[in-house]
Amino acid sequence: MTLKLFELVGLDGARPFSPYCWRIRMALAHKGLDAVSIPWRFTEKAALAPYKSEKVPVLLDGDQAIADSWAIALYLEDAYRDRPSLFGGEGGRAMARMLNAWGDLAIVGGIFPLIIADIVSQLGPEDQAYFRKTREARFGKTVEEVAAGRDSAVIGFRKSLDPLRLTLKAQSFIGGEQPNYADYIVFGGFQWARAVSSFALLEADDPVYAWRDKLLDAFGGMARNSGGYPV
Repeated sequence: MTLKLFELVGLDGARPFSPYCWRIRMALAHKGLDAVSIPWRFTEKAALAPYKSEKVPVLLDGDQAIADSWAIALYLEDAYRDRPSLFGGEGGRAMARMLNAWGDLAIVGGIFPLIIADIVSQLGPEDQAYFRKTREARFGKTVEEVAAGRDSAVIGFRKSLDPLRLTLKAQSFIGGEQPNYADYIVFGGFQWARAVSSFALLEADDPVYAWRDKLLDAFGGMARNSGGYPV
């Protein structure tokens, strides 16, 4: 049965940019599974209504529909036990749950104000209007105002990565000698930024930069070969 994955795109239907969809793209590759990508845009809520979701990723596996990246990762681990493990056991799964929350708050939440204005240029007119209305209501200011102080704000974001940085000085990946879903949780945020913005989140001599580079080249360069800026 062919797997299908709804993924967020903008003007370029071949350039998925959701951090959560990238978590699952990497997880599928880790499991050695192929999925047909179904491009989805912010204003196409009706396409997801049959699957009781309003946002991506949504994975279709036969008559199964799974929404939310964490739920999809758990599903892939349990449904495809004969494939390489995403967690390396129950302990790894439990620790990845914490990383999933940290990835949402510190990585996605930390990156979003830095690239928010750049996302607009990747969207068509209808999606631009939707994105501005919803995100500007969230922040209480225009997307341009949110991003205005990013040259100084990025310093704080880089500092917030110290736990990751210290980990990567001791081992190759968050998962140890090889990457696992914990890595993909964090990497998804950086790949999202790379897909939509030329703003440099990392300095070239940062261990986090080197780690991100290794994941860009993983699985035959899947992430690097996807549309993105060389930052």
